[in-house]
Amino acid sequence: MSHDGVGLRAVMRSVAFLTAGALAVPALAACSADEEVAKPLAAQDIAPATRDRIADGGTLRWAVDAVPQTLNTFQADADAGTSRIAGAVLPALYRLDSNGTPQLNPDYLESAKIVETEPQQVVLYKLNQQAVWSDGREIGAADFAAQWRALSGKDSAYWTARNAGYDRIEKIERGKSNLEVRVTFSRPYADWKSLFSPLYPKDVMGTADAFNDGARTKLQATAGPFTLQKIDHKSGEVLLARNPRWWGRPAKLSEIALIAVPRDKRAEALAADKVDLAEIDPEEAGRITLAAGDKGTAPLQGSGTTPLRGAGSALTPAKALRSWAVAHGSDAGAASDEIKARKQQRTAIATYASQQTSLRDFVVRKSLEPAYTQLALNGSEGPLADERVRRAVARAINRDELAKAVLGPLGLPAVPVGSHLALSGQPDYADNSGALGGQDTKEAQALLADAGWVPGGPVNEQQQQQQKKDKDKAAGPEGKKADPDASPDDGTFIVGEDDKNGEADRDRKDSKDQDEKHGKNEKPHADDEAGKHLDGRQYVPKDNRQGGAPGAYAPKGTAAPAGAAAGALAKDGKALTLRFVLPSGPGSDSLRTVADQISRMLERIGIRTETSRVPDAGYFKDHIASGQYDLALYSWPASAFPATDARPIYAKPVPAADGSLAVEQNYTRVGTDQVDQLFDQAIATLDEDESRSLVRKADARIWAAAGSIPLYQRPQLMATRLNLANAGAFGFQTPLYEDMGFLKKGAQGGTATEKDR
Repeated sequence: MSHDGVGLRAVMRSVAFLTAGALAVPALAACSADEEVAKPLAAQDIAPATRDRIADGGTLRWAVDAVPQTLNTFQADADAGTSRIAGAVLPALYRLDSNGTPQLNPDYLESAKIVETEPQQVVLYKLNQQAVWSDGREIGAADFAAQWRALSGKDSAYWTARNAGYDRIEKIERGKSNLEVRVTFSRPYADWKSLFSPLYPKDVMGTADAFNDGARTKLQATAGPFTLQKIDHKSGEVLLARNPRWWGRPAKLSEIALIAVPRDKRAEALAADKVDLAEIDPEEAGRITLAAGDKGTAPLQGSGTTPLRGAGSALTPAKALRSWAVAHGSDAGAASDEIKARKQQRTAIATYASQQTSLRDFVVRKSLEPAYTQLALNGSEGPLADERVRRAVARAINRDELAKAVLGPLGLPAVPVGSHLALSGQPDYADNSGALGGQDTKEAQALLADAGWVPGGPVNEQQQQQQKKDKDKAAGPEGKKADPDASPDDGTFIVGEDDKNGEADRDRKDSKDQDEKHGKNEKPHADDEAGKHLDGRQYVPKDNRQGGAPGAYAPKGTAAPAGAAAGALAKDGKALTLRFVLPSGPGSDSLRTVADQISRMLERIGIRTETSRVPDAGYFKDHIASGQYDLALYSWPASAFPATDARPIYAKPVPAADGSLAVEQNYTRVGTDQVDQLFDQAIATLDEDESRSLVRKADARIWAAAGSIPLYQRPQLMATRLNLANAGAFGFQTPLYEDMGFLKKGAQGGTATEKDR
């Protein structure tokens, strides 16, 4: 579960039932439960400092994407801002450590454990006796009970986005004292630690009106190191103030201001002294690194960031010119002639130079985000409805090359993700990609041939054109809109067809050399916002296309259609062309780089791709969720509770009463009975080792079904002010808001001990 986003836990959990059609998979080597857990690929980078080195007071200005529309994390439109506020002002009974493992939070709990398993599972919570709401009332059983009733799913008056786990509770009672809460489950629930985090006061959960409307804009009572002081949609700011009733370690900061700043404006906001902490893209990270290099400074000691080797001199006009030229992809000498001729460019250079000077006060902290980017294959219709074609696509892709293209230039470990359900460092992680197999061109071609796709198959051009028109019409107007900020070639491009420059021919002639060149010279970019469109949203499209059986084999020996790539495949009068849909907004360059490489890899086995870049606003709703794509790139956050949170992502779609297809969050529409059954068993198993083994088996079968291909863990780049400590690229770990602050004058960052934390 991502610490800075609602992630998997704040999305709707609709019900899915098992249907026929189990997937046959080869024998899988299951990982033993006592196997050594892999370490996180990258450590967090937060400039750790002991509390005695941090000054008391100050305001941390933290850039966010937008002011949240609701403060209730259990509503469908909750987002990353909602979760960030909740983390600072509300109780979380468990928080994640550096391995993404839930750990008991002593600020709220003295202990929590299963005290009975027969005849029913009973969990006993013993609360911290100092834990109180900001209005002075003790946190107790009444708050637990109100939250359970609101989220149980039994009262439709509550507009809840999920009820997983709460629907398994039978009753909640006060224990021997006010500090004890007994929770009895009607059915065993392995992920019980996921419940009551965050915990809302009974005033929020007690009535449907308070839940649905009251908690959207205000919280009457809080219980964290900070309180909610102000939320202003007009100015785009949320102000959190130090909680005077907080019983834990006092917050070092006086205030935290969450300020809405668009992703493509954050470098300017940092330079203008409007924010102190911001998630940034690689381009902005490069600007900050360049500025630090010009100053000749290095990051704080113990930050985990490689020291910069700068010239140690001021940013001269000549350096500013070169910096601007590099940032804008121009040659410095050519840019010099342009700038002399145009006043506008001279102004741009002056502004850029001024910003670079201001950016010297910042450093880039980097880690890997607890989320991964995947290639999604829509298995509901067309060629990808055939499992053999999906597997061929997967076997054609070199995941190592894609990870290197995105993460290598950033100095981050370029290791492909080997699991759909966990990331390296988490206890549930195991590389199960062997259930599908690695990159193998010959095997991919054999799978396609077995599915009836052969080189030179006859193509009915009229049928192809009509099929394309039908897809465009079904996609809606969003699929046809041009992005006003997109480059001229952001429209549709078919890889595998002849182009004016002959690039496709050159790629076919020596695809390996071209891929190596591309990996070295193409400017890489971090993954964009695509995965974050998932937070807090659940779509159940009315899509009755449930796939189809493979068609008849096409006759061999027929000439390929005019204009088709050499070796292009066809079957039943149709060429094998897949629609690749990508977002076109700011920060999506990384996805485009990855998509280009994937398209070339697929071309080697005869699959053409038709790439369409669509506006971000409609990317998920109009394309991914509605099934209007063949291939797509988007991200899922990792979860500390995969048995609960990942099930709706991979549940087998079932027909609804109205003829539509209920897919929950399974936007690839590929699922099996076996996977559903393994998830159900893992959720109901109280033995942690056995539950973990079942989760890993489910992942192996998800790999074998080839509905989605995990590629790489997303990079996490944070610009932080040089004297800001205990904040930055958090990795898996839950931020400790009370320990964030600005170093005292003359103090240096260092490694904080566990006692200090």
